[in-house]
Amino acid sequence: MSCGEPHETDCSEILDHLYEFLDREMPDSDCAKFEHHFEECSPCLEKYGLEQAVKKLVKRCCGQDDVPGDLRAKVMGRIDLIRSGQSVPEHDVTAAPPAPQES
Repeated sequence: MSCGEPHETDCSEILDHLYEFLDREMPDSDCAKFEHHFEECSPCLEKYGLEQAVKKLVKRCCGQDDVPGDLRAKVMGRIDLIRSGQSVPEHDVTAAPPAPQES
């Protein structure tokens, strides 16, 4: 995604690190770089607004639910695999099979 205009920070870099920005998991200097980019680039600003709205909705709807400990470990493991460039299986063979449905 790009608006076609040159920017100090490329749109792909902004979108690759959007959740780090949303979660404030980056240095203030990087946050300022993102804010400046959003002032110049309406497609990235629109994507930011959409992701921010989704994040708020999930928090409102699921923010009170307890997360199983093994789920966090699985998610973090997947993130580590992706960051290291390893392939991630589409179907997790360690997941329990779905429970049979009653008729």
